[in-house]
Amino acid sequence: MESGTAETPTILRRLPQSLAAQLFAGATPRHLKAGEALFMVGDSGYGCYRLEQGLLKVVITSARGDNRILAVLGPGSIAGELALIDGRPRSASVVAIRDCELRFVRRNAFEECMAQHPEIYRYLVNVLAARLRETNEALAAANFLTVEARLARALLDLAQHFRGHAEAEQIVISHKMTQNDLAAMAGVARENVSRVLTDWKERRIVVRSSGYYCLCDVAALKRKGGE
Repeated sequence: MESGTAETPTILRRLPQSLAAQLFAGATPRHLKAGEALFMVGDSGYGCYRLEQGLLKVVITSARGDNRILAVLGPGSIAGELALIDGRPRSASVVAIRDCELRFVRRNAFEECMAQHPEIYRYLVNVLAARLRETNEALAAANFLTVEARLARALLDLAQHFRGHAEAEQIVISHKMTQNDLAAMAGVARENVSRVLTDWKERRIVVRSSGYYCLCDVAALKRKGGE
């Protein structure tokens, strides 16, 4: 996966501020409307983007056309940074959930920065190690977590991008998400999402109003997600 959540260690988030500022000094601004693709799987990977405002989702699609949302990215996140290392085509698609403001850094600018500051290679090793751990955790979740646990984690991951998530007892996800979206995030069938949400609604754990999901009992979701 070329992108992580806002908490995921990435190359540029681990760089000292002075190096990151130097790298982004000549970055090109980019505006993206909600629903517009930043790039698609298979596109040339000739640089990366830093998200300044908005929300993005990282998506892969199966041969049958089923989507899986690997991550939701908030401000400060980096999209497509692995292209800075290998220059290979994009391994996932990135699409705007909300209108976005981004800054683009070309691979050649990153290579020039590395030539001047070879200590950056140390940060690359840390990033690759973090990505391997992420892969192991994702594999374990896919094989061992229940549908409830996976959906709870997906909702909590999504909630961190909305106001009031820190230490909140209730969180409103102020973006209209469909059950298909939640199923794609959790990696489960939509029918299973519907069943679990119906149960949670009756127990006032998660409810939906005017198209928005409200996490009414964050503590219960954290227990179900194993946090």
